Amino acid sequence: MDVILRQDVENLGFEFEIVSVKPGYARNFLIPQRKAVIATAKQREELSKTLETRKAEESALIASANERSSKLNGLEVKIDAKVGSGDRLFGSVNNGDLADALNAAGVEIEKKNIKIPGNTIKRLGKNTAKIRFHREVEVDFEFEVVADQESIQRADAAAKAKAEVARMDAERAANANKTDDSGFNYDNPLFEKKPKTEAVVEEVPATETPSEEA
Repeated sequence: MDVILRQDVENLGFEFEIVSVKPGYARNFLIPQRKAVIATAKQREELSKTLETRKAEESALIASANERSSKLNGLEVKIDAKVGSGDRLFGSVNNGDLADALNAAGVEIEKKNIKIPGNTIKRLGKNTAKIRFHREVEVDFEFEVVADQESIQRADAAAKAKAEVARMDAERAANANKTDDSGFNYDNPLFEKKPKTEAVVEEVPATETPSEEA
């Protein structure tokens, strides 16, 4: 169902914009809340007249939107987040976090005009958000979610502990091998077998027996 927005609606659009929504969403929320009207032929005609009378104002709004969007050119934004196992975050990053980061960087934007695929980010890495400054001014902006300092220190400590355990295990294994090699093993072909020496039997000279005189 097509509706005409009567005001800005987060994750949907701007005032005077025609958008397509599910009928239930329109009838149960947008229309009762006076946030939108059904885009009938009559309403579309009235919208055209309204925009015509607001032409100068709309031009000023578009110019302002273009000026603000130009500040995104070359801008690098990194959002710190607490990290759990691997690259998974504790919690998530959303459009409010990106709005705060952009405003801190000098780009005026409200979170309702930022759309992140899936609405939330739960892993480290680069992402692209759709940032709308006006109905006619929309920018795809790339930003990055990185581990905060506490998470980095925790990961470094865990890596050092793991390396120390590995070192100790290797040391114990090396000592165990030395202990095994210290004992003589007749069955081990690596050990040299010396030929057995045959026992020498000393011959004892026979004792002469005196002959009997006849």
